[in-house]
Amino acid sequence: MAKYILTQEEQEILEAFESGEIQPIQNANEEIEKHKKYATATFKQDKKINICIASRDLSMIQKLALLEGIPYQTFISSILHKFVDGRYIEKQPNLVG
Repeated sequence: MAKYILTQEEQEILEAFESGEIQPIQNANEEIEKHKKYATATFKQDKKINICIASRDLSMIQKLALLEGIPYQTFISSILHKFVDGRYIEKQPNLVG
């Protein structure tokens, strides 16, 4: 059996699984398809808006989007979607520079 080097988080997940603390999803394929549909609906962009925003705020948003690996417009849309859906959790950004 191949040996893998796991991160601390991966090791904790593996240990939790092996101890029975977490169980695999019984209907994984159905859940994956359901969440694919959610994602498609979430990112369906059928309206455009124009806003004025402070240069400093836009710069920070662009840096955060870069850290997430997505375009800043998509990042803004995601934040707004989470906010209106009641899932936005406010926290301080962890930026260097």
